Amino acid sequence: MTKGLKQRIIEKVSPDLEKVEIALEHHLEPNLELVKKIASHLLFSGGKRLRPLLMIHSARLCGYNNGFEIKFSIIFEYLHAATLLHDDVVDEADIRRGRKAAHTKWPAPEVVLTGDFLLARALDIAAKTREPDIISIIAKITRDMSQGEIDQLAKKGKLDLSEEEYLEVIERKTAVLIQGACKSGAILAKAGKEQEEALSQYGFHLGIAFQMADDLLDYTATAGELGKNPGADMREGKLTLPLIHTLANASPEDKEWIKGVIKAAYFNSNQFEKLKEKLYSYKGIEYTMDKAEYHVNKAKACLDGFKDNQSKQLLCLIADYSVERKV
Repeated sequence: MTKGLKQRIIEKVSPDLEKVEIALEHHLEPNLELVKKIASHLLFSGGKRLRPLLMIHSARLCGYNNGFEIKFSIIFEYLHAATLLHDDVVDEADIRRGRKAAHTKWPAPEVVLTGDFLLARALDIAAKTREPDIISIIAKITRDMSQGEIDQLAKKGKLDLSEEEYLEVIERKTAVLIQGACKSGAILAKAGKEQEEALSQYGFHLGIAFQMADDLLDYTATAGELGKNPGADMREGKLTLPLIHTLANASPEDKEWIKGVIKAAYFNSNQFEKLKEKLYSYKGIEYTMDKAEYHVNKAKACLDGFKDNQSKQLLCLIADYSVERKV
């Protein structure tokens, strides 16, 4: 990620981010202090607030700007936080955003139930939009993301995972939430079907690109940059596109060696470094980046029919940021 790109985005969204932070805390409102502590541990640990920003500026791109877009945007941060709490329990992850994962500080059942509370809170706020289509989108997101995680769990350790199967997983676990945020912004603004579909497709392609770039970071970023240990996907038996492409193109000897590293009972940092070399030599890294950039360009093309304004410029910058970021 170039410093200039990040700085340009921050300058455009700082006032919105301040309001989103206030809204996230104000509308949390749990009856139990323990729930607030667990939810806050993740919610206020430095997330980018990408999904709320996407809803806010999708709505504004369609001419909506009366302040309610801030309140309704936090639906998507609550949903995102809920899935992260659940995922870390399922994956037995130790670190999230540079801090101890919630289930390492509190019992896993309490963390899972806090995730459930955040899901319910998101639905409660969605109901206040009085837009049945937005409520339907939230329901679809929770259904698809649950199925995506179950599908990924079922495919855990599958060494012949195809690119098509991988795409199905990341569509459900990542793209649907980003797509839903963008589409909901258009619905809130009562945009026409053409604009609603354009923003829906923008969100879909952005979500795919974002997850592909995220999967790359597992092999290209440091622990300090990631806020968690590199190679986490591989250690959990999750094959992502860099590995899938490398395995499909590796020599029989290298393919067996790579499979051995993936299946190893213990993580070996030296072997991980050698594995990264093979990801580069067989162009697994390059191929994944090319695919991510393809989806970025598709996302930006979806905005061609909208008039140029600050929100359109921001959405284009976010698309570029999705593949240029370091964390």
